[in-house]
Amino acid sequence: MSKDFKRYLITAALPYANGPKHIGHLAGAYIPSDVYVRYLRSLDKDVVFVCGSDEHGTAIPNQALKENTTSQAIIDKYDAQIRDCFKKLGMSFDIYHRTSEQIHHETSQEIFLNLYNKGLLTEEVSEQYFDDKANVFLADRYIVGTCPKCANPNAYGDQCERCGSTLSPRELINPRSTLTGNSPVLKETKHWYLPLQNYEGWLSDWILKSHKDDWKVNVYGQCKSWIDAGLQPRAMTRDLDWGIKVPLPNAEGKVLYVWFDAPIGYISATRALFKEMAEGKQKFSTPQREFKNITAADWKPYWQDKETKLIHFVGKDNIVFHCIIFPIILHAAGDYILPDNVPANEFMNLEGDKMSTSRGWSIEMHEYLEDFPGKPDVLRYALLTNLPETKDSEFTWRDFQSKNNNELVAIFGNFMNRALVLTQKYFENKVPNRGILHQVDNDLVNQLGETQAFLGMALDGYRFREATAHMMQIARLGNKYLAETEPWKLAKTDMERVGTILNLSLQIIARLSVIVEPFLPFTAQKLRKQINIDSLSWSSADSVNLLRPNHLLSEPSLLFEKIEDDVINAQIKKLTDSKKEMELANQPVIPAKAEISFDDFSKMDIRVGTILSAERVEKSKKLLKLNVDTGIDHRTVMSGIAEHFSPEQIIGKQVSILINLAPRKIMGVESQGMILMAEDKDGTLRLLQPNEIVSAGSTVS
Repeated sequence: MSKDFKRYLITAALPYANGPKHIGHLAGAYIPSDVYVRYLRSLDKDVVFVCGSDEHGTAIPNQALKENTTSQAIIDKYDAQIRDCFKKLGMSFDIYHRTSEQIHHETSQEIFLNLYNKGLLTEEVSEQYFDDKANVFLADRYIVGTCPKCANPNAYGDQCERCGSTLSPRELINPRSTLTGNSPVLKETKHWYLPLQNYEGWLSDWILKSHKDDWKVNVYGQCKSWIDAGLQPRAMTRDLDWGIKVPLPNAEGKVLYVWFDAPIGYISATRALFKEMAEGKQKFSTPQREFKNITAADWKPYWQDKETKLIHFVGKDNIVFHCIIFPIILHAAGDYILPDNVPANEFMNLEGDKMSTSRGWSIEMHEYLEDFPGKPDVLRYALLTNLPETKDSEFTWRDFQSKNNNELVAIFGNFMNRALVLTQKYFENKVPNRGILHQVDNDLVNQLGETQAFLGMALDGYRFREATAHMMQIARLGNKYLAETEPWKLAKTDMERVGTILNLSLQIIARLSVIVEPFLPFTAQKLRKQINIDSLSWSSADSVNLLRPNHLLSEPSLLFEKIEDDVINAQIKKLTDSKKEMELANQPVIPAKAEISFDDFSKMDIRVGTILSAERVEKSKKLLKLNVDTGIDHRTVMSGIAEHFSPEQIIGKQVSILINLAPRKIMGVESQGMILMAEDKDGTLRLLQPNEIVSAGSTVS
């Protein structure tokens, strides 16, 4: 590691508790942060890892409207779901908090009052969008319109989710209210602003000069673009009835801007963690570390001591808030340290398209866990090998299958299983003695040390794809070593040499049980169980003497299993079906036709008829010639349904038929009525049928 700090505070972006989270979110912030934290812990560092649900902002009441429930019900539902998914995927937060908790409200209001009392906030009356029909001011997320930068017709008032641009509502082209669909009007309202432009010089020194060489190019570039364009005042309050109340007189109906309070959630989560530990309580605690004689005030060094290294893990759409707005708030407050780094990732796409829950084109965390029980590490590995670290990347189900079958199973699992099975076969499941080392053995030991060193340097530099490749390389070295030395052949003539080979192979497994912990924590547990050892530190893993001779191993078992083609095909079909279903749901319904009177409707004689026979019409792709029992007579009806139904499918079906429609000749055949159909949004025709068998000739009214 470059510089050693006294303590480390790691944050992962607070997920909105307004719906399920998909694997793109995992790749953006959560798995990289968990890998980094587990690595720090293996180095015996003092590290606190915080996260929690972001439960304010307009996304919450928006979802409540969609689900016809309350905002509280929404945050309770999705906080529980996200929390459960994170736990099953191995996220090792010290605390997973909620911004609806009282300690968060108090912390956010304290910091707001700190800035207000210092005179650092400006009170301004400005024009903001108002929905006359709903009689409310519209917060940013209640306004959609065309993005001025990429022409996305459904960009939000604060951000375009297609291009990632941060926006203001006034920038949108043809804005409309998400509540009523109406065009909003501008109306005066009072808010408190943070004059970001006053901090441009300080921010330029802090980011553009101090972090030019150590921040990722995508993060530095986005920050530089914002600073170069000139910062503008930003309102820190909103007209909304859901959120943290503005702690000032005459601020009725005002709440704190969600991007003011959400990052403060990291501070309140840290406060809550130490309060719970002081009270003898723990929530998402870290078993590897023990705190003793803790007081509730012991959170402060993690936010106020310069010997603390603060790292924010976020996705690209949160860079501005974590690198510009939140640091300005911390700097203005005066008591807080600033982030040492914000190693934000870009977006992960899915099967050639942008991942989006709203379009049905995503893999939700909870759905993956349901469909692949017991395989959290497979997903972690597949994502880690393809993280969007400096540019967008892509997840495909075929690549996921290949990473599992060709790497986890064929390389990692194969090496481990062969070494353990051979030890069981030749040495009664005990670690054999190691004899004289040959050149191939010394080469292996040197390569292991070099690879582990490179792995550590990659993690120190937040290069998680590279680090994951080095981790797998250690397993590759073991596989290659067994293939070259062929101990199963030597067993016929030289058991001492076999013992040396298997001893070194088992030492690699012991080393892997430590090194894979940050990447594949559940696999690390299985490895330790199979070689019958407790956890080891990272430094001790840099050795080939982790297992003593005659150490008894446990029974070997497979770490991974192959994923077959039919499983992957089912996932691809599920994905495409979901997208199609969502597209249909989002398609507008055909507008109503011109109004008619009841007398017009009563002239139609609609009956239930039974189709007696059906045949295709020559030279026509669309027509079927039907013979229908109307209860009054048997008549011929020409119907344009041949592309949707075969004759065999509809013979004997009951249908709705308009029997007093004037006859007309179609393809030379007189048609004596019309079969009524329902046309779905995708053009699919469906028969309008009674839900029970009724007599032919029954009237429809």
